[in-house]
Amino acid sequence: MTRSDTAATGNWMRWTGYGLTGLVGLFMLMDVAMKLAQLPIVLETTAQLGWPTATVVPLGLVLLISTALYAMPRTSILGAILLTAYLGGAVATHMRIGSPLFSHTLFGVYVGIALWGALYLRSDRLRSLIPISR
Repeated sequence: MTRSDTAATGNWMRWTGYGLTGLVGLFMLMDVAMKLAQLPIVLETTAQLGWPTATVVPLGLVLLISTALYAMPRTSILGAILLTAYLGGAVATHMRIGSPLFSHTLFGVYVGIALWGALYLRSDRLRSLIPISR
């Protein structure tokens, strides 16, 4: 592979990573907005999941901060770690109440794979920490 081929591959990966990051970020920000607005459906669902409705706003703020950290290149790895913890809590909550496995319980895993995949594509630092070779 020539240097220009490598640069083109890196450029494609980076832009794909940014696009996927945007999708993950928009999804997270939608969740933040719903929590901070304390929509009735959010309060109802929170209670059904066994959490006090008073936790909705603090969870929204944690998610907002984590998403902002994930979106900024300098703090993206820290943001991804925090979002992974947040999503792990969602998976544990759904497991605890016996939600359907593939549609509810593992949804946090799917989002986590997308957010780490996006970060891997856009971050040279992460690719150097976790090299995937043929």
